[in-house]
Amino acid sequence: MINLYLCVAQFFDLILNIQRYPMTIPKRTTCLMLLALSVSVSSCRMSYSFTGASISPNVRTVTIPNMPNNAPLVVPTLSRTLTEDLRDYFTSQTSLMLVDRNGDLNVASTITGYIVQPVAIQGNETAAMNRLTITVMVKFTNKTDEKQKWEQSFSRYLDYSSNLQLSTVQDGLIKGIADQLVQDIFNKAVVNW
Repeated sequence: MINLYLCVAQFFDLILNIQRYPMTIPKRTTCLMLLALSVSVSSCRMSYSFTGASISPNVRTVTIPNMPNNAPLVVPTLSRTLTEDLRDYFTSQTSLMLVDRNGDLNVASTITGYIVQPVAIQGNETAAMNRLTITVMVKFTNKTDEKQKWEQSFSRYLDYSSNLQLSTVQDGLIKGIADQLVQDIFNKAVVNW
């Protein structure tokens, strides 16, 4: 980010110098066009996407290992669903290539919680709603910039009517929670707020 500010400062300095020395309009236009070209080709580069991701051009690969499920209550498909959703999101929202090991970025995750709890207790002490909460612990490393290394727990939930059996709504809830978790992890990893 500091490099970007330096480039902008150099640009304005050059503009001020152009205005101090009288030039013909074609010379001034040529100078401005060359300046714009040099700024765009200079070392002040970052890779941006419509998602807001800012990834250094030195980062080309990402490794996202299979996500072990260490939650007390294990759903057999949860690990595969979260892992594949995370991989798909990184590869569709960035130009990073997914590799099995030694990627420039490494997103190692573990499912640590899968909990169903009653919420919205009614007057007769029964729950009107139940809440499914999924928690994932993520360890992120960036081989090109050690300062971006972090470890954090992410948790998301969705509520469903207590009149429904979890088995009938579980797949939809997992999909909705997985989408939120994947976006949270992606934003923390490559979107500089």
